[in-house]
Amino acid sequence: MPKTTQPTTLPACRLAISQQALADIGLDAATWQVLVESIFPSAKTVEGVQLAVRYCQARGLDIMKRPVHVVPMWNRTLAREVETVWPGIAEVQTTAARTGQWAGMDPARFGPEVARTFAGRAKTDDGWQELQIQVSFPAWCEVTVYRLVGNTRCPFTETVFWEESYARMGGGEVPTAMWVKRPRGQLLKCAKAASLRAAFPEEAGYTAEEMAGKPIDGDLVVMAETVPPTGTTPRPNAAVPDREPTAAAIPTLDEATLSQIEGLIQRATKSRAWASAQDYFQQRFQGEILRYALAELARAEQDDRQAAQAA
Repeated sequence: MPKTTQPTTLPACRLAISQQALADIGLDAATWQVLVESIFPSAKTVEGVQLAVRYCQARGLDIMKRPVHVVPMWNRTLAREVETVWPGIAEVQTTAARTGQWAGMDPARFGPEVARTFAGRAKTDDGWQELQIQVSFPAWCEVTVYRLVGNTRCPFTETVFWEESYARMGGGEVPTAMWVKRPRGQLLKCAKAASLRAAFPEEAGYTAEEMAGKPIDGDLVVMAETVPPTGTTPRPNAAVPDREPTAAAIPTLDEATLSQIEGLIQRATKSRAWASAQDYFQQRFQGEILRYALAELARAEQDDRQAAQAA
């Protein structure tokens, strides 16, 4: 009597997804379960994990190496947290090293210890609560990253402050559990990211450690939503407007995105890395946000050329 093969079944998945949705992102059920249970165990929505998958596909990253994180950010308009996707500090550092111009990093320097009690209302899994937490933390952290510019080892130093960097619990001023548990470690990650961004503006962006718990206003405009759909590639020579954007042409930007655009343009101006900055924008943004970023970059490049000619 021939043996019959019993079909294997997977245990119930924490974040259930349809077979069609899995097919759309090119995954099988077993891989999805690994992503949900092991790679992104704190993700709360199917959409958050899907964004991470598409981001890694668009960037050519191995998602199993956990290069990105699903990060909750507080949306003031919606009065709730929304899940976004940002690269981790390890991914940014690896990307910088692969340029062949990475030349090391000095040990971090920390400021004096500060003790402060944080109190206020915050939205938790159990609803809004009045919380009070005392935390001891370094006032600031400073990191120096080195990059080879020509044959010269050049230092890039950034200082970040704990009270400007820490992640807040939903809608309030109380630090998240991770920043209470690891106040030095989390600040160190933010300082590393800031220095890597200064040294490698065309390669490094904002990281999960920096964006976790940060508030956003209005429509969600973050890196995760600007990833091109699977199977498409950014246009290599996207048209850059030849006019200055007017106030009406400036789209509604959240603070993090606007800061990211302005910061990269400033660093591109210092290093005259115009092409690299343009490529970066084309990979990260689309639609009105991309047009605005490219217009601002073009204006900065034109101003730089005029200044050079005048000199």
